[in-house]
Amino acid sequence: MPDRPLRTVLIANRGEIARRIVHAAHQLGLRAACVASDADRDAVWHQAADVVVPLAGSTATETYLRADLILDAARRVGADAIHPGYGFLSERPSFAEACEAAGIAFVGPTADAMRRMGGKVPAVELARSVGVPTVPGVSGVGLGDDDLAAAAAGIGFPVLIKASAGGGGRGMRRVDDAASFGDALAAAKAEALSAFGDDTVLLERYFPLARHVEVQVLGDGRGKVIHLFERDCSIQRRYQKIIEEAPAPGLDPAQRAAITAAAAKLAMAVDYRSAGTVEFLVDPTAEPPGGFYFLEMNTRLQVEHPVSELVTGLDLAAWQLRLAGGEPLSIDQADVTLRGHAFEARLYAEDPAAGFLPSIGRLAAYRPPSGPGIRVDDGVAAGSEITPHYDAMIAKVIASGADRSEALARLQRALRDTVVLGVATNIDYLQAIVGHTAFRAGDVHTRFLDEHLPAWPGALIANDDNAWLAAAAFELLGAAGAAGSDGVGTTGGAATGDGIATAANDPWTRLGGWRNVREAGR
Repeated sequence: MPDRPLRTVLIANRGEIARRIVHAAHQLGLRAACVASDADRDAVWHQAADVVVPLAGSTATETYLRADLILDAARRVGADAIHPGYGFLSERPSFAEACEAAGIAFVGPTADAMRRMGGKVPAVELARSVGVPTVPGVSGVGLGDDDLAAAAAGIGFPVLIKASAGGGGRGMRRVDDAASFGDALAAAKAEALSAFGDDTVLLERYFPLARHVEVQVLGDGRGKVIHLFERDCSIQRRYQKIIEEAPAPGLDPAQRAAITAAAAKLAMAVDYRSAGTVEFLVDPTAEPPGGFYFLEMNTRLQVEHPVSELVTGLDLAAWQLRLAGGEPLSIDQADVTLRGHAFEARLYAEDPAAGFLPSIGRLAAYRPPSGPGIRVDDGVAAGSEITPHYDAMIAKVIASGADRSEALARLQRALRDTVVLGVATNIDYLQAIVGHTAFRAGDVHTRFLDEHLPAWPGALIANDDNAWLAAAAFELLGAAGAAGSDGVGTTGGAATGDGIATAANDPWTRLGGWRNVREAGR
């Protein structure tokens, strides 16, 4: 579609990423519109939007995955562009084409770039054609189950079966021997078909101590691509990322230069426009150490994009909007420098004691952390409902510092200061990870949790009454803090910035009027 300045952007997503894009749009002086399902009708994440279009229904299939409803909403609000965020319609070439056909800019890459890089099989073939190292493996296109079993034996166990379409760990199975290959293949194909409508798989050699390192790229579709260095996303549970950091610890300058150059080369090969992420496996056992292999490209904004923003000073969401409006990329690679270190921890409403099942319910209390170097991307507030319809992420707790040590100390403190009551969360699990000696040393790999926290039990609450009593105390404490001794509002809380209680904010002093023991002489 012709280049023209944008005026209104419709955000075809929900939760923290929708709120994030609203802020980016407003920063550029754009009008921001959101869509909201029935389940999200009273949510707080869209309150900053200029207009909200309701979508009838509660499930993603009924609402956020309905391209026709999204396009109709865009027309109703006069949107010049649609930003898909991540997930939902963000990596569907057909949706990008539908936007273009309607004369609406799709905030992301072209449909052609998505097809060439979004599918694992064509992306690997392209990587090989431009000389980027790929993981030893085979494509399952045109191969029967017996052929795949023979190919697995040729690669050597352990192998990884991966769905060609999609990601997020779905349709993925690790297989350690030939005897278990058949069952694992059937399960992977069934899951891939259910999740993505395509049961095509590929096989890759599995590296037990590999690191997951990804490179953030930004292109303008006019022949210019830059990178924003790399992130380490090795801390994963069941192939789902939990904690990310930038830059990756332990990469020397030569390794960093090689892996970022490879990512930029791939993006240039498809004349990439917008933000994207090129993912690599780094094998610490390779010769020379630090050998890397291309895995896949995510042709969208990533959940973990904030850490790259914090170490480069660039606003990726804003640049996506600018590029979609036809602006050229005015930043040169030499202008992008690393500034310190950053971490992101994904805070989920899930119950570690119940196999990390989602924890559904109302947030009786929610207080995100704050302070120097702390950023929180969220879409909730006290009273928000965690429903079974969508992802159970509550917030992304992000910390930055002058170096890895300072950023990590700030992250640990931020997690300690985070208050969530009413649902179970993984916050104690996150604290256990970032406090582990190996993590603090930067000794991370994709089997870190299996090796260091294989049977982590979580912090168990004896019964629901304890949670609600704690919530009531929290609310009383907040009320007392809001009033203050002179009637002037304060920030409340039971500790100073150093985590030390004082007479002014100690709940035993401020709340008064009750004790759990009898006073002397009474």
